[in-house]
Amino acid sequence: MTIAQRPILDRLADLGITLPAAAAPVAAYVPVVEAGGLAHVSGQLPFIDGALVTGRLGEDVSLEQGTAAARACGLMILAQLQAAGLLERVERVVKLGAFVNSAGTFTDQPKVANGASELMAEVFGDAGKHARSAVGVPVLPLGAAVEVDAIVALRPL
Repeated sequence: MTIAQRPILDRLADLGITLPAAAAPVAAYVPVVEAGGLAHVSGQLPFIDGALVTGRLGEDVSLEQGTAAARACGLMILAQLQAAGLLERVERVVKLGAFVNSAGTFTDQPKVANGASELMAEVFGDAGKHARSAVGVPVLPLGAAVEVDAIVALRPL
């Protein structure tokens, strides 16, 4: 049985991963929209131990902290899929979009985004390998250090 065929909640338990509670939207949108066999997951912010990770990479947030923040965004993506009843239907992670609150001289956005990307491969195996963008931005909602959104292919019911 491949990773993709195993129940994802069992896989998460084997990895020692506990999903956080799915965060409520901070504005006028829904966390997940299912359309055309895809789940579009709105941008998720990084919460570690219940606290939002804020700051700017290249100023007051280290590369290691940024990578951990991106992983936390990835965990929130999984939590949103679980809350929407879609986590066990994930067939493939298609694309992640990572937005990194960055100082003008910071150029390691791809390394920060690896926090979320590596989590998806860890959880879903080859089905977690995806296309991606990693973009530096001057500010994010609530001062977050990182925000990650996702497009996920779903198995039919």
